[in-house]
Amino acid sequence: MSKDLPTSVRSAFFDSVDCFDQKADALFDPLRDNVVANQVFYSASALADHSILWFIIALTLYLVKPSWRKQSLVAAFILLAESGVVNVIVKTLFNRERPLHEGERPLPLRQPLTSSFPSGHATAATCAAILFQEVRFLKWPVRLAAALVITSRIHVKIHHASDVIAGIAFGWLFARASKKTVSRFFGV
Repeated sequence: MSKDLPTSVRSAFFDSVDCFDQKADALFDPLRDNVVANQVFYSASALADHSILWFIIALTLYLVKPSWRKQSLVAAFILLAESGVVNVIVKTLFNRERPLHEGERPLPLRQPLTSSFPSGHATAATCAAILFQEVRFLKWPVRLAAALVITSRIHVKIHHASDVIAGIAFGWLFARASKKTVSRFFGV
């Protein structure tokens, strides 16, 4: 019987996660028929592919605000490292299938080849929100963009809600840990 306990506990845990994901997904169903919501969420999702949005912000900050050049390089380096760690290492440890999208998508969307868990978009968006929070004029716009990108992954049915939550947690931990280390290296 004790051999069955870990399996039953594990099964109960994954059943609970699946139930949570289904309920979260159902919350987005009414928005999936909304043209404006689709434009906003599909655009946010596409802009954040390969962290392009976050690299554009880092580059713009580098070019426009000379006093933040080192910080923008730190942010770009951390975002590059995050992408490698999440997509090459973390995602290969999991083999979670992505949500099933039935029918034709309302707008074009890149189909990732990696595991669904965790959401790399959520990880990168959370990293960006943390990395740019000290730039007063960027703090809230980046947080809003990060929130849009994160929720877009559920809306477009590329990730389960639990993938996104795990991505947020991993992004927060990664940004906090790496910011101190990389900042010391760059002398910031």
